[in-house]
Amino acid sequence: MLAGFAESLILFRGHLMAALTKAGHEVIACAPEDTQNIAQRLQALGADYRPIPLERAGLNPLKDFRFFIRVARFLRCEKPDVLFCYTIKPVIYGSLAARRARVPAVFSMITGIGYAFLGQTFRQKLLGKVAKTLYRRALADNRAVFFQNPDDRQLFVQLGLVRNKGQTILVNGSGVDLDHYAVAPLPAGAPVFVLVARLLRDKGVVEYADAARLLKQKYPSIRFRLIGPFDVNPASLKPEQVQSWQNERFIEYEGWASDVRPVIAAASVFVLPSYREGTPRTVLEAMAMGRPIVATDAPGCRETVVEGENGFLVPPKNVPALAQAMERFILQPGLIAPMGRRSRQIAEAKFNVHNVNEVILQTMGLKPATWPA
Repeated sequence: MLAGFAESLILFRGHLMAALTKAGHEVIACAPEDTQNIAQRLQALGADYRPIPLERAGLNPLKDFRFFIRVARFLRCEKPDVLFCYTIKPVIYGSLAARRARVPAVFSMITGIGYAFLGQTFRQKLLGKVAKTLYRRALADNRAVFFQNPDDRQLFVQLGLVRNKGQTILVNGSGVDLDHYAVAPLPAGAPVFVLVARLLRDKGVVEYADAARLLKQKYPSIRFRLIGPFDVNPASLKPEQVQSWQNERFIEYEGWASDVRPVIAAASVFVLPSYREGTPRTVLEAMAMGRPIVATDAPGCRETVVEGENGFLVPPKNVPALAQAMERFILQPGLIAPMGRRSRQIAEAKFNVHNVNEVILQTMGLKPATWPA
């Protein structure tokens, strides 16, 4: 299993690896960070950890080529039966390296289309062309490519980045552990809003702050919390910008939380005005804990909200519409509890992590332990 960020192996693929080892398979997880903590946590799941250096958000082709060579050498040495990749660089260079190393079966998961596909600058358009070319070559030999929303799948089919629609499998995001993210009582008092995400412009963090500024002027007692790390991604916000929001006292920025459950439990409404997602895991966690959602009517996000039932959808990059949707919970706090209950019901019916992993395991022919055929 090849990832671009070591922590994601635990957060997003931990249950999948546990299911694989339980089925009798040997699992080796790879990511850039050389961290004993990750290695120990993966070992508890029955998986081995091997770091492979990668500049996750860099644009240096020489460094990316070195990553490709490292992965190819590693695969030739280990001789795996199956390679599973996710996030852009592991998918592209992992798939290409697997071809070179003659790995029998390769599967990839597209967890979002990323920075190169979203922007309008010359640099982003150029990166988008390069990424599409690389995806087309890399995914050609994949046995199947998993997508987390129908829009991303349709885009890859239309652009010819996969062989055909038959090569693609749609899953409900990464799923969520409904026992770990149990329903939490709503906080007493006035509604509390929270956004949990990496501090990227593409996540709609600026729009959230602008909406909070508008609402704070009308409702001074309402709290607007922001949780998340700064990032090496070119779309990352600057610390001084977030600090200015804190100085104006309309945003409460609290850094990153390794366990978001207390954060969600202390909030009434979860907000994610993202421009585009695979399927946002933080939203699934909030839904599982019984919180209504305000999200954008954008790929990935719209899959989590049934309009008017467990929350509201707003157009991307539309601050007045976002503020209006959030204001509905301020003016009608009685909406929060029933919409939160509906969120939990949707999470149970659609996003149970074990059901998602069942689809992945069946597609890869790894349940029960019958690989290789």
